[in-house]
Amino acid sequence: MNTFRPAIGLLSCRILACLILLWIAAATAGVVEMDRILVTVSDLDRTEALYRDGLGFETVGRREMAGDGFAHLVGLRDGRARTLTMRLGQDEVTFVEYDRAGKPYPADSKSPDLWFQHFAIVVSDMDKAYAALRRVGFTPISDAGPVTLPPANGFVKAFKFRDPDGHPLELLYFPPGQGRSVWAGHSDKLFLGVDHSAIGVADTERSEAFYEKLLGMSVAYEGVNRGPTQESLDGTFGAVVRITGLRPPSEYGPGVELLEYRTPATGRPAPVDTQSNDLVLVTLDFSVDDLDGMVAKLRQTHTPFISPDAVDLGDGREALVRDPDGHAILLEQMRR
Repeated sequence: MNTFRPAIGLLSCRILACLILLWIAAATAGVVEMDRILVTVSDLDRTEALYRDGLGFETVGRREMAGDGFAHLVGLRDGRARTLTMRLGQDEVTFVEYDRAGKPYPADSKSPDLWFQHFAIVVSDMDKAYAALRRVGFTPISDAGPVTLPPANGFVKAFKFRDPDGHPLELLYFPPGQGRSVWAGHSDKLFLGVDHSAIGVADTERSEAFYEKLLGMSVAYEGVNRGPTQESLDGTFGAVVRITGLRPPSEYGPGVELLEYRTPATGRPAPVDTQSNDLVLVTLDFSVDDLDGMVAKLRQTHTPFISPDAVDLGDGREALVRDPDGHAILLEQMRR
């Protein structure tokens, strides 16, 4: 029996080496950039009209989504949907209308609610952009039109509103010298692109651990906003909000902004039974340099999955998970 011990020892070393390589791959896997934002809607034609006529988006194309792979990815038996992809500048948003509609956007939603998630559309002239938006109609969140934030916030102008399904959106104007350099020098265009998606969080440190340590993003800015201007912008009396902006490694594409409302402390958690066809669902789509390594890393930290695992869709592999507050994150293998 002693003759088998060297072989067994060699086999054990090989297994250990494979485990170490898998651990290294999982530890170093990370997102590269945010490819797009996906928004669940009830009517693609109505959505297209608003974003085209009021916000300057251009239609890229439509697509049918069906089959076992898609159903497993979104966690819906017999899941079928139609999609509309639109582009603003270099940034894309895909709107998804499911054959079987889910729940409507939660009634009486407020900015501190943890399902809150908007994306910020950068404009070169706030007054002209607001006038264009008014021509197509909207539901305001901000109390009295666009506001100019205090000097500590760089005199940035902002305005929050809702699309026909209830999704929050923001118009954002950066004065010269403010914001990312990608927004400079485009005064010939009114609507420029998508700067970030802002999400409601209960605990900034917990969310930072997810987006920074697990996904590999970096903190780009942070601060606390308060006062009458913030109250007017959010339509929320007594608003005090801790803001943390994170960026993926790529300089292109949107970032993520964490919004932790210190007051009022009345934000409701996201419904635990939220499904992909519910209108509240907005998904951030990230390219990943190593999808298998990322999935392994997320499994180790007990991240909730919507898809059972990485799913083969024919033209790529993707996995759908949730962040600590229930926001949906789509991870897809980066195309080389």
